[in-house]
Order: sequence, then structure tokens, then C-alpha cells
Amino acid sequence: MTYVSNRLITYPDPEGAIGNSDYTVRVRQGQGEWRQLFSYNVKVDMHDVRDASMVYFDCAGAVEVEVIKNDGEIRDVAIRPSSAGIDGVVGGNRVTFTMDEPRKLSLEVNGDRFHNLHIFANPIEKDAPMQDDPGVLVVMPGKHQTEDLQRLITPEVSVIYFDTGIHVLEQPQFRLPSGVTVYVAGGSVVYGAFICDHVRDVTIRGRGIVYMSDFEKTTYYRAVEILFSEHIAVEGIIVIDPPHYTVKIGSSEHISIRNIKSFSTRGWSDGIDMMSSAHVDVDDVFLRTSDDCIAIYGSRWDYQGDTRDITVRNSILWADVAHPMNVGGHGNHDKGDVIENILFENIDVLEHHEPQPYYWGCFSINCGDNNTVRNVTYRNIRVEQFELGQLIDIRVLFNPKYNPCPGFRVENIYFENIAFNGICDNPSLIAGFDESKFVRGVKFRNLRINDRHILSPESGNIRIGDYAYDVKFT
Repeated sequence: MTYVSNRLITYPDPEGAIGNSDYTVRVRQGQGEWRQLFSYNVKVDMHDVRDASMVYFDCAGAVEVEVIKNDGEIRDVAIRPSSAGIDGVVGGNRVTFTMDEPRKLSLEVNGDRFHNLHIFANPIEKDAPMQDDPGVLVVMPGKHQTEDLQRLITPEVSVIYFDTGIHVLEQPQFRLPSGVTVYVAGGSVVYGAFICDHVRDVTIRGRGIVYMSDFEKTTYYRAVEILFSEHIAVEGIIVIDPPHYTVKIGSSEHISIRNIKSFSTRGWSDGIDMMSSAHVDVDDVFLRTSDDCIAIYGSRWDYQGDTRDITVRNSILWADVAHPMNVGGHGNHDKGDVIENILFENIDVLEHHEPQPYYWGCFSINCGDNNTVRNVTYRNIRVEQFELGQLIDIRVLFNPKYNPCPGFRVENIYFENIAFNGICDNPSLIAGFDESKFVRGVKFRNLRINDRHILSPESGNIRIGDYAYDVKFT
């Protein structure tokens, strides 16, 4: 049963779901009844895989949150992103705070970012399907043969509704036809993956969980694949530990990804990767990944062609490994691809940790494979203290591990209202490859490091290498 109190919605504990007992979490609105949330176990950080906690609920307006640490006292607490401006009131093993609206938060006790509590307060769903609506196929908890589910999708079925509880897809890749909505209800956990291949007008949405922690790494399954498709939407779901990407987008266009949350711990388990695609809108996501959170490429594998018109906004990126934002690495090395018209806006970067210097950079444009990367804007982005890496890495380069040849050009890169609060001794880098493969036109407006305006490369610990031209600070 789903509980609704004023504008606060909590969900039942799915029997058999894997929980974490580090914290007890309750929520309420005003002086209403406290509701205890089920705390899910999520694994984090490929370097040393550890167990963290996650809770979720839906709300509109202010919500009071109570967190009890079940083992030991709370000496200090950080609630991030810092831009949320939330301070907790601590007493013994208890902390309380109020969030003014739906938010995605990390609560870190006694400086521990790895056994932390993730709190996801979703907005109230709009136009969610109901089980008794016409055209709804309700799937009850249990083990399912994917082929049997596919046979049940008749022309009259418009919604596949996974009801509250545990669902195991025996053949884990569920291939979806055009024109359907998959609804993963709050309180449901689906062991499986969803494939959109040569389809259109498909929506995957809900408040439930796509759980992949038990999948073998060798399968390279992604939670959602969008291949040679158009007008696809993914909204609201939580993904736990995919063996590969959370969302893979290849040769597709008009894609909307909103309010998804994801955790990964395996090699190459990026968040959202897109190749040879256009008109992709990513909004209000939380990605804690053990490789790039967001990667934007040209051609790769079966997906050939340029990539353009990509927006990532209102999001929180936490790269336990590699880059929060990475652009330009792969393309068609014979003819070169154009990767253009990219916007990153209103983003909080909570971590960047990469032991290999060649893959440093919170803001990374690593242009390879004869690509041209141009018209990339980073606006209103806040970077918090990160563990290991560098702030900015913009290069035309040759990486023999991934690129048969170097990139071609990087042009017209704009940084506006960027703030980094922390210490990083590794200098940022802007550099071309040779006289014909250069970086040109990098503009910084209101770059601040520890509240100090940066008006020169030297004052921002930024190294301008060879073949980099027209780099300006205002």
C-alpha cells in the first residue's frame, strides 16, 4: 500500500529487497505523522567497493527529515550539495533537518563519503498510470519469462505496469515495442534491463528500482539501451549497480532523461553515454558512477555519425572514478565527426577521483579520432572538493588505447559562472596537438576558485599548452 499524507508520499518495503541498517530515516510534513522509510543498500566506488544507504519518497513543499545513526554517535554531519544550503541539527546519534522542496542529497556523517546516506525526494508524479486504466497490463511480483511478457503486449496494451514487490526477468533484457510505457511502481524492484531498439514513442518511468547488482560483469548489460530509436523518455527510476552503462544512447534522437538516480561500481559503468545522437535532454539526474557520469561521443561501434544538440542540466554528478563530464573521445577516425552544441547547466559536482593522470578533468574535452568539438557551454556549475584529478582538461590528443588517430579541432568553448571551492595542486590544461589540430576560442566569464575571481591562467593554476589560441578571462 502507498501512504499519502498531505503532499508526502512514501512507499512500502518490498519483501526480499536488500536493505542497509546503518541509518533509520523518518520523514513528515508539518506536525504530521512520522513515516519510516525503507533504507536500501547501494554499492559505491570501484576502487574499494563499499555499502552505502539510499532512501526515497515523493513530496511537494517542505519536509522534515530525521536520521538516526544506528551504530555510534554523530560528531559532525555534512549535507551535500553545499549549494542546497541545508544544515542539520545534531544531538547524540540523531540529526534532523528540513528540505524546502524535492531534492537529491548526500548525508555524510563524521566525514565518511562512502558509508553515507543518499536521500532522494522526488517531485509528485504527474499523470502516472493507474492499474485499472484502459490498456494497462499489470505485472505482479515474481519470476517472469521475458518472452511471455512480450507475447502479452497486444495492440491494445499501452502500459506495462510492474506492481510493488520483487520482479525477476529470467531473460533479463526486455525488448520493448514502439508506443508503450513501462511503469516501475514505487516499492517495486525489477531485476532486469530495458531495450529500445529501432522503436519510437516509448516511455520508461516510475519511482521503483532497476536492480543489477547480481548481474555478471561479462554480460555488459545496461539498465536502459536506446538504439536507432526516437522520441524515447526515461523518468524517475533508480538504477543500482549496472555491469556497464546506466543508459546507453546510440544513433538516436529526441531523447528525454529526467530524474533518474544511479549507482555503479564496475569498470566502464558510466552513467549516461551517447554516441552519434541528437536532441538529447538530460534533466535533474543524480549519477554516482565508477566511470564517466556523462560521456558525449561521435561514432562508436555500430553507431555512426555526428552528435549535436545535447543538454545536461539541474543535476548532481559524483564520479568515484574518471570524469563527471567528458566530451569528444570517440568518433569515425577516417572522416571525423562533429560534436557540437552541448550545454551543461546548473550542475553540482560532488566528486572526481581518477588515479590515471591521462583521464583527469572535472570538465573534460578529450578530442580524439579526427573529431571536431565545438560550441560547448558550461554555465552555473559548482565543483566541491574532490579527491584526485584536475579541474579543467581541454585537449586535442592522441590516446593510442582508444583512438587510432588524434582529434582535429576544439573550438568555441564557454565557461560562465563556474565556482570551485577546494584545493587542487594539479594544474588545469588547455592544449592542441599540432599546428593544424588546435584548440581555439576558450572563454571564461566569472570563474571563481575559493571565492576569488580568476582573470588570468596563472591565477587559476591553468596551463596553456602549445597550439591553444584565443583563451580569455573576464
